[in-house]
Amino acid sequence: MQRDIKHLWFFKHEPETVWEFLTNSELISQWLMENDFQPIVGHKFKFDTKPKIKLGFDGIVYCEVLEVEPLKKLSYSWRGGPGNGKIRLDSIVVWTLTPKENGTELLLEHKGFKGIENYLAYFFMNEGWRTKIHNRLEKLMDAVHEERSLPKTMN
Repeated sequence: MQRDIKHLWFFKHEPETVWEFLTNSELISQWLMENDFQPIVGHKFKFDTKPKIKLGFDGIVYCEVLEVEPLKKLSYSWRGGPGNGKIRLDSIVVWTLTPKENGTELLLEHKGFKGIENYLAYFFMNEGWRTKIHNRLEKLMDAVHEERSLPKTMN
């Protein structure tokens, strides 16, 4: 049995802004995890976070960029496990942007939670994407947009 995560969000920002937050390594580290991401097909990168040993996760997500369609679609593999080269979760993350009036619709699909050994990962990640990650991303986008919109003061 396979479970997939799917969330659809609306951001009151143009696709260029949403895309920047999905593809800029520094910005990604502020709403998701430390990383060495580059939006280049074939680029191998890692997300680094605090290990969750009791859940069989060493804190490293091994990824490879699979698809880059600027301002439209981004996908990468998402692999992790307990360490020592053992991978329990072999999945794919797909971000799809759709321009809408007054903003951008962002579809997140995280596919490939197979078997009972990935049920807890599915459960925790589904909730994490839905609440924590979405909220962080929205707040950060709003803050950066507000900062960029402020007039420069003259000294």
